Amino acid sequence: MQNSFDALWTAIPYPAFVIGRDNLVLEANSAAESFAATSLKQMRTKQFHRFVGEASLVMDVIAQARRRAVSVVQHNVEVSWADHAPILHNLHASPIQESEGDILLLLHPRAIAERMDRSLNHRSAVKSVTGMAAMLAHELRNPLAGISGAAQLLAMTLDESDQELTRLIEEETRRIAKLIDKVEQFGDLRPSQRDAVNIHDVLDRSKRAAKAGFAAHIRFAEEYDPSLPLVAGDADQLLQVVQNLLKNAAEAAPKVGGTITVRTAFRPGVKLSLPGQKSESLPLLITFTDNGPGVPDNLIRDIFEPFVTTKANGTGLGLSLVSKLISDHGGVIDCESQPGKTVFSIRLPVWHVGDVAANNETEGKAWKVQL
Repeated sequence: MQNSFDALWTAIPYPAFVIGRDNLVLEANSAAESFAATSLKQMRTKQFHRFVGEASLVMDVIAQARRRAVSVVQHNVEVSWADHAPILHNLHASPIQESEGDILLLLHPRAIAERMDRSLNHRSAVKSVTGMAAMLAHELRNPLAGISGAAQLLAMTLDESDQELTRLIEEETRRIAKLIDKVEQFGDLRPSQRDAVNIHDVLDRSKRAAKAGFAAHIRFAEEYDPSLPLVAGDADQLLQVVQNLLKNAAEAAPKVGGTITVRTAFRPGVKLSLPGQKSESLPLLITFTDNGPGVPDNLIRDIFEPFVTTKANGTGLGLSLVSKLISDHGGVIDCESQPGKTVFSIRLPVWHVGDVAANNETEGKAWKVQL
């Protein structure tokens, strides 16, 4: 029976704590350890308010449950943990009948679920571009090639003073061709070919390429979890995702003192509900943090939508393509931003035997975030 309770305790997908009558941490599940970024051994026998603050509403909810001997639920509470930024949670505190004064506290992170659901909604917006992408590629490439060829022929017969106009025509046709290339990538509806990928290899390759080019002025910091399992994905597509995110971060970071921090971690607790009462866990977390000015508040909710951009000459397709590729991998991407700090977070599934078949089975079907 004890083994069954242990398994149930570990299976709770969001942070759960047992708080003693003197507010000491007695127990914490694995999701709580991930949330706190520390082990139960480090938290045990320490007073809970040391982590959330004495004036925190969390402590008031615990006190109410203990005083009234009933379960207390509080929605949309900002929970700050140590030096972490506050995150909205639903709180559930319930007395443990067999242990007088002990409280079971469950933290249900609201913000994560809402942001992840919003990330999945971007998928439908991206799909609305695919038909247009196929049309553009088919209808515009041939006349564009004709315009470019005509400009080259004209350049052979014109004086040097007139050739500036033909050069302008050629430059603009090349620019349009590059834009069509970007849009055309949305028209590829083939399932991603998943394989076992070491995400650290992908990150290192991307960083080396970035340092040799657009991110030569950036200081990189890596905080990798060396025990991270393999990712289920397409190495080339993941490389494209990482390079897009690094390029955005490098362009946002200041020219002097610009930094990009890349972290990997194993963080269980987020799942996707799949058709047929199935679910897939997304425990692999990769984050990219830059110290740029941040994303404007009026754009942060739509940052992954097609044609939404903060750049004066941007197309607004880079992050939308990133979102599509991550969705094709069965993962989700999220962005948090404030002045001086922007974080892009990717969650991906672990590689398992049979992932290719599973990917084909669920391709294009509706998914929902679970916590």
